[in-house]
Amino acid sequence: MRMWMVDPLVLCNKHLLGEHVECHMFAGHLIRKRKITNYIAFNLLEPKSLAQRHNVLARQMRKRLMSHKSPLPRFSIYYLPKDQQEYRVDVEKSLKDLIKRCPACKKRFKAFKLS
Repeated sequence: MRMWMVDPLVLCNKHLLGEHVECHMFAGHLIRKRKITNYIAFNLLEPKSLAQRHNVLARQMRKRLMSHKSPLPRFSIYYLPKDQQEYRVDVEKSLKDLIKRCPACKKRFKAFKLS
C-alpha cells in the first residue's frame, strides 16, 4: 500500500485506481488503530492528507469518466505519535520511483511536463 502523492495527472489509470483503493485500505488500518511505523519509514503514507488525497483521486477518476461511489470512511489519526501524524511523503522521491517503475506514468509525466 502506498500514497504516491504526485499530481494525479501523472498517474496512469492503473495507478490512479490503485492509489484510490489503497486510501480505503489505509483508512481501514487507521480505523482499527493499527501501527503505521513501516509505512512511514518507507515513505508510503501521509496520514494527515489521506481524506483530501482520496477526494483528489476521486475527482481525477470522474474526469477520466471512471465510476466513483465509495466515500472514505471516517477515521482518526490522533492515536498516532505526533511525528507520524505530521509525516509528509517525499513527493520527489515518490515521483522518481513511480516513473522508474511504470512506463505509462512516465509517458504521462512527460506529456504533462510536470516536475
